[in-house]
Amino acid sequence: MMKKQVVKIMSLGALVLGLMGCGQGEEKDQKEIGIIQYAEHQALNDAREGFLEGLAEGGLKDGEKIKVDYQNAQADQSNLNSIAQGMKGRKDLVFTIATPAAQAALNADKETPTLFTAVTDPESANLVKSNQQPDTNASGTSDRAPVEKAVDLLLKLNPEIKTVGMPYNSSEVNSEIQFAAFKEYAENKGLKVEAQTVTTTNEVQSAITALAKRVDGICLPTDNTIAQTIPTIGKVVKEEKVPTIGAESTHIEGCLATYGVNFKNLGRQTAEMAIKILEEGADISKMPVESADEFELQVNEEMASALGIDTEQLKKGE
Repeated sequence: MMKKQVVKIMSLGALVLGLMGCGQGEEKDQKEIGIIQYAEHQALNDAREGFLEGLAEGGLKDGEKIKVDYQNAQADQSNLNSIAQGMKGRKDLVFTIATPAAQAALNADKETPTLFTAVTDPESANLVKSNQQPDTNASGTSDRAPVEKAVDLLLKLNPEIKTVGMPYNSSEVNSEIQFAAFKEYAENKGLKVEAQTVTTTNEVQSAITALAKRVDGICLPTDNTIAQTIPTIGKVVKEEKVPTIGAESTHIEGCLATYGVNFKNLGRQTAEMAIKILEEGADISKMPVESADEFELQVNEEMASALGIDTEQLKKGE
């Protein structure tokens, strides 16, 4: 009897250990994905949500085949650096949202595959050696919007406009690139161009007020500082009655119209790249940077009414 009980106890012990071993094996099989988000605003949140939805649709659901570690730096560079250092060498893949997040991750870790999104020009930001052949441990998706289209929309509204402007953060290389493209195109159309630079969100209200008094229309870039202050911008341009065109769908709250990137779709597109790396063993250093698959026109009817603008002019030919 005693021997049978001992055997039974030993069998139970072996079973428990076996189950524990299985559990540990299953946990080890999970891919570890780190997400580093630069700041809290709708466009970047949409990119993260789209990325996670895209992974789940591709069979990589958080808590099952993957384990996601999401951290938000809240636009603080020291936080960003600490997060990047904390993830170094501990993840199978890192997903970064916005240029500062990508730069911090790559400064900390030059081996872990690192995907980025919400980056306008990865090459100029020194994230890749070239957009076609990254040749680093990074690749991803660009949110570069067609600033030419924004200028064309303003001209469609009023062919007689003389001056256009753009507010942007002068410390963001992506924003400088967008302003340069905007300026070149607008001047080729015979327009005078005004710039209004900012470095923090606290400067935006006074900056946009000053700009609105000097121009006939405003175009916004995909810029983190601008994105965080869209409600403020919307209030000012409505009061000053200056038509404003945004570069991403989340700008619509503060603009007459937007023509640009849907960040949730861009996140999904980046997820497709992640699946190729995690499931198919794709070499990230050879994966070309991708651009948005499509751009979309949105019109803010409330803003149009306040500005006395017929929105059919905008929609015609789209």
